Amino acid sequence: MRRLSFVRHARQLGFSVEAIRPLLTLTDNPDRPCEEANALAAEQLADVEAKIAQLEALRSELRRMVTADCHGRAGDCRVIEVLGDHGLCEYEHPQPITLAEV
Repeated sequence: MRRLSFVRHARQLGFSVEAIRPLLTLTDNPDRPCEEANALAAEQLADVEAKIAQLEALRSELRRMVTADCHGRAGDCRVIEVLGDHGLCEYEHPQPITLAEV
């Protein structure tokens, strides 16, 4: 149960299965130094911070589209215009973020 709880908590924090394996090895060998665990946690933190930066850029871009607040025809709609032309975006967002990645 303790091991499953460890894995579940690590997954909740976004660690991949590949990162969890060496962490489990460390739990089985408590006398080993924890530098590897620190490095894996630092990598996960860097991934999370990159995702947050992407999400903030997406939020900013979506706010810009929404604040245009078009009430006319779809042909004059800022949302439709921006979605149709990536060049109108202020922020770079080359790859979409899925909820599974968050």
